[in-house]
Amino acid sequence: MAKKLYVGGLSYNTTEATLRDTFAAAGTVETATIIIDKMTNRSKGFGFVEMATEEEAKKAIETINGTELDGRTLTVNEAKPMEPRAPRTGGGGFGGGNRGGFGGGNRW
Repeated sequence: MAKKLYVGGLSYNTTEATLRDTFAAAGTVETATIIIDKMTNRSKGFGFVEMATEEEAKKAIETINGTELDGRTLTVNEAKPMEPRAPRTGGGGFGGGNRGGFGGGNRW
């Protein structure tokens, strides 16, 4: 069964192909994904790699965690399941929340 790993400390220049090649040294890479910011279309500096087996995932953590890739030190550990988040509410607009309109203050 595939084991998902979190990879932090990625350079903005690191590609998914580079990430895959780096982890291939530890075993079979099922997927390699870099998380991209929707607004800037740049890497958020972290991603996920799925290794084919638990043993290969452990080997990847032991051999790659703390090493350098594209000038940055990598953090590699077992990915945790995403926790459910509360829905976003309120805010928005120019005033945001319950503050109303465009502000206030003194008029001259």
